Amino acid sequence: MNEFTHVHPEFLHIMGLSNAERLAFLDEPRWIGYDQAKLILDSLSALMVKPKRPRMPGLLIVGESNNGKTTVIQRFYGLCGQPFVNDNAEPVKPVILAEAPPSADEKGLYISLLERFFAPYRASDSAAKLRYQVIHLFRACHVKVLVIDEFHSLLTGTSTKQREVMNAIKLLCNELCIPIVGVGTREAVRVLHSDPQHASRFDVVGLPLWNLNKDFQKLLASFEKVLPLKLPSKLHQPELASAFHAISSGNLGDLHRLLVECAGVAITSGEERITLEIVRRKSWVRPTKGIREIGA
Repeated sequence: MNEFTHVHPEFLHIMGLSNAERLAFLDEPRWIGYDQAKLILDSLSALMVKPKRPRMPGLLIVGESNNGKTTVIQRFYGLCGQPFVNDNAEPVKPVILAEAPPSADEKGLYISLLERFFAPYRASDSAAKLRYQVIHLFRACHVKVLVIDEFHSLLTGTSTKQREVMNAIKLLCNELCIPIVGVGTREAVRVLHSDPQHASRFDVVGLPLWNLNKDFQKLLASFEKVLPLKLPSKLHQPELASAFHAISSGNLGDLHRLLVECAGVAITSGEERITLEIVRRKSWVRPTKGIREIGA
């Protein structure tokens, strides 16, 4: 196994598996760390230890669709948010990771939060009763941070509905004295502008598209460490890096999919490394403004 120096030591055992098993390994979720993701994870971890006060800070994470936002918050949840039972035999849920309702709706927000606790509720109940249930469960489970994904969905609906749901979020933050984190596309910033009080509570951090530079080459080198190929591909080399960037447009999700597809061809063809010819094949699924177009 010492010959596979281009593969991370944690995955060397994969190199002895069959082609089918290595192809299955490609589809398994895997964390690839990079500087901006680390910055966001550090910011989220810092929020968890903030002392309680009447006006808790918040964070809004924004970026293009399919550019790694949800992966980062799932990583945070995996590291810091796993439920457990404390020494007093009480259930603890340090992080509640919920999804915003499909449109700005106060009751929809509460129901989404109640679902995270698998708690019984009646959708016909008043918003006030559902809010009471949410607050009670958050306190009973010692929640430290609330993360709301798809935050931009709160733009869907009338301005009155948008204000109602944002006021509900502010109330939860004030009542529970916990930080609230929103995650969404760049349009999510418009949600905060509905009221200066909301904007002042949230810092905004972005996950931008990748530029073709040394950081992008470093990212490709990190990806190569987790690809179960028997020969080094040297993905960070300028020609390959330029080809990957041209096809993915610097979108992390599209880049990941492209790398998996290329690695799959390298395994099935016996090439065992990703070449420029493989990358330039016309059969890749190419992203076109959010719609995936299958080429000839």
